[in-house]
Amino acid sequence: MSDSRISRQMRGLMVASRDTLDFLTTSSTWGKRGQRPNGTDLVGGNPQEVLPGYVEALQRWSVARDASWYGYKMSETAARQAAAEALRTRRGVPFEPADIALTDGALAALLVCLMTISDPGEEVMFLSPPWFFYETLIRSGGPTPVRVRLSPPHFDLDVDRIHAAMTPRTRAVIVNSPNNPTGRVYGEDTWQRLAAMLAEASARFGRTIFLISDEAYSRIVFDGRRFRSPTEFYPHSFIVYTYGTTLLAPGQRIGYLAMPPTMPDREPLRRALVAAQIAAGHAYPNALLQHALGDLEKLCIDVPRLQAKRDLLVAELRAAGYQLEVPEGAMYLLSRCPDPDDMSFARHLASRDVHVLPGSLIELPGYLRLSLTASEAMIERALPVLADAAAGALQRSS
Repeated sequence: MSDSRISRQMRGLMVASRDTLDFLTTSSTWGKRGQRPNGTDLVGGNPQEVLPGYVEALQRWSVARDASWYGYKMSETAARQAAAEALRTRRGVPFEPADIALTDGALAALLVCLMTISDPGEEVMFLSPPWFFYETLIRSGGPTPVRVRLSPPHFDLDVDRIHAAMTPRTRAVIVNSPNNPTGRVYGEDTWQRLAAMLAEASARFGRTIFLISDEAYSRIVFDGRRFRSPTEFYPHSFIVYTYGTTLLAPGQRIGYLAMPPTMPDREPLRRALVAAQIAAGHAYPNALLQHALGDLEKLCIDVPRLQAKRDLLVAELRAAGYQLEVPEGAMYLLSRCPDPDDMSFARHLASRDVHVLPGSLIELPGYLRLSLTASEAMIERALPVLADAAAGALQRSS
């Protein structure tokens, strides 16, 4: 891009995420899906219906109770208390309301965290395959992104590989469990090994290495698994969370950045986070969502129903020749693509009104990611198309 009106930094960010931005905008077939009402959207975690109780909660709290009800808001006391109480109940860890920074979603929480703890010239690690925008968010604040690639088919969190990538410039490591896109849920043994390694590396380099835990899907785990947070095992850690997944309302942006009570020197960090939220463009949720958070915290996507859709897709796709692992959590299913050219295969499916995410957009060429949030009717429509496309690809390769 040569347009001198656009900053050099922004040009670099646009180049880094060009394919993803092209896919997500209306210039793509998926971007125009709304013009075809019978299409099946398996791309993103978008709702196909409104969660029961959600509208009622917003309506209940939309009535002003004082003159400043819709005035400027930062992290409101009642919303902080609701989030902290939920963390205490679900994690058994005594989070304090003052350590909850309310944000307009997980993206803002991650950006604010990176602005607070990292400087240009430092390094922030993330695991690949990643969520779309980790690299872009890291670059936006000046640090250098360092990717650590996980190995298929299980995509285990490889502590030794993370350790090998450490340098004296390492400032933070971003982890994500339940993982998007792999569906892995990492357990206590993994977090204990990672915590021990980070403590050793921090001591060796003479500077704190932070752990940033993206827990957007922490309430979406399958088969009776228990979610464990790495913040239980490593004191220099943050939780990044969004209600957009739990409530399946990603267009209503509310989330938070939380510090566990084990974090040393929390008071200076509390003040720095406020400054970072203002510098990030007042990265706070809107007033109504904060007022309603006590009620919204009680709601959750129907996880058994999501698991049933997972089981149906796994069985039918395997029968059609797809190679895939069973996701342990989150709301996506990751499969090898029957055609090595996943972009071409995804375009073929889109021509038949079935939209999937090609793995090339998440640093995983030769794979496909399918969302479990599609309705049962949409999945039933998609299954014969997916089976037919796989048969055609397998026949061409034989």
